[in-house]
Amino acid sequence: MEAAVLTGTDQSRLEKLALDAGRTPQDMLDFVLRDGFDYCEHVVGSVNEGMADSEVSSLDEVSARIFARRNKRDRAAA
Repeated sequence: MEAAVLTGTDQSRLEKLALDAGRTPQDMLDFVLRDGFDYCEHVVGSVNEGMADSEVSSLDEVSARIFARRNKRDRAAA
């Protein structure tokens, strides 16, 4: 099987998508190959808009809040 080669336009698109998603172009390529550029750009854009509209400033903060809620729920169930 021959490896696909991206056009210059697609390479630029991949690099911008990766930058917007906070990932490497290689990481994003897996998603783009599976789901397509349009869908990936939509998802990344929607997530970034949601983050901008929320009280949360980073993925680390989201993870910390989820972890804290889970711990609180687990302690209440025990």
